[in-house]
Amino acid sequence: MSRIEDLAALDLEVYSATWCPDCRRLEAWLGEHGVAYRKVDIEAVPGAAEKLERETGKRAIPFVLVNGKRWVRGYHKELPQRLDGDLLSQELLEAAR
Repeated sequence: MSRIEDLAALDLEVYSATWCPDCRRLEAWLGEHGVAYRKVDIEAVPGAAEKLERETGKRAIPFVLVNGKRWVRGYHKELPQRLDGDLLSQELLEAAR
């Protein structure tokens, strides 16, 4: 079983906004690989932005809440392409442990 297939067992909430290019990149990658997730638009869902900042100490998006417990940054600012699917899969699966 591939790492991407393993993501199907996770409950993923993507905290994002429509204007965010990193958010669109993450959501496109998840969609292309058939990874189920719930989108939480921090501008449309009351309290979502505050929850994200309170629990992560960050205002940046996207962030992914894994199984309602652990947060994973949904982008890789240190990489030119801003997102590495293999690295993201690894981070999400580690957060689920």
